[in-house]
Amino acid sequence: MKRLALLALVAGLAGSAAIAAPLPGAGNCAVFPPDNPWNRRVDDLPVAANSTAVIASIGPGKTMHADFGSGLWEGGPIGIPITTVSSAQKRSAVSFEYADESDRGPYPIPAGVKIEGGPQADGDRHALIVDRNRCRLYELFALRRQGGRWTAGSGAIWDLRSNRLRPSGWTSADAAGLPILPGLARYDEVARGRIDHALRFTVSRTRRAYVWPARHFASSEADASLPPMGLRLRLKRSYDISRFPRQSRVVLQALKEYGMVVADNGSDWYVSGAPDPRWSNDDLHSLHTVPGSAFEVVDPASIRP
Repeated sequence: MKRLALLALVAGLAGSAAIAAPLPGAGNCAVFPPDNPWNRRVDDLPVAANSTAVIASIGPGKTMHADFGSGLWEGGPIGIPITTVSSAQKRSAVSFEYADESDRGPYPIPAGVKIEGGPQADGDRHALIVDRNRCRLYELFALRRQGGRWTAGSGAIWDLRSNRLRPSGWTSADAAGLPILPGLARYDEVARGRIDHALRFTVSRTRRAYVWPARHFASSEADASLPPMGLRLRLKRSYDISRFPRQSRVVLQALKEYGMVVADNGSDWYVSGAPDPRWSNDDLHSLHTVPGSAFEVVDPASIRP
């Protein structure tokens, strides 16, 4: 633990990257290396020249939304849940709709795998599975059990100890071709007082383009003011977060330091997290007062190595 604390301190002093909190149930697995783009601070990077236009396209008067919390919403947990398994978990074949851009597997899917929205959900039905022994992350979009076999829209397998990206042009379980897990706000992080990574968020309209480290787009629109997949935004340094309750304040501080990444098409300014009964929904609802005008776009060229 002393060595881990020292490494975290050094990374923090460098102002560029940090060691993210260990994942509950898989504490021996880092959520990607410290120099992974998700774990890189962006608070000192330049603002993109077209920042004002991009913010205008998303909606400066619209407010952000915590797409995670405690309890149930329409019968399912609020957020994208995480399932951890051991290397002994039986692996299963999955039939993919987008097989040409999916990792074949097999995937270690337990019978009680946690699915976004719950077992009967009609939405994205993401399933995130971490093999805690191999430090492998398995992510699936639109996962279902049909006729005794697993089907999904797409799937990706990640080595949590590597920064390797998807092939150019490939999707993942997310439209941007990025992993979902490292972009989730987790209660255990907030409980310790810090989120040391960027967060995932959605917008309703994106451009037919992607910027590093994203690998895939999901739009036919060419308007240059629209955000491409993978674009990094951050909360402005000048935005006062002192009035917010603790859980929301920790999330907002992360958005100032690490920002958030356009990862999928969806509701504007919806920030992703993992469900947990310890979230205070009243606390998180205060995030819904933060306007889009409080954000700015980070220059993409300053992020790419």
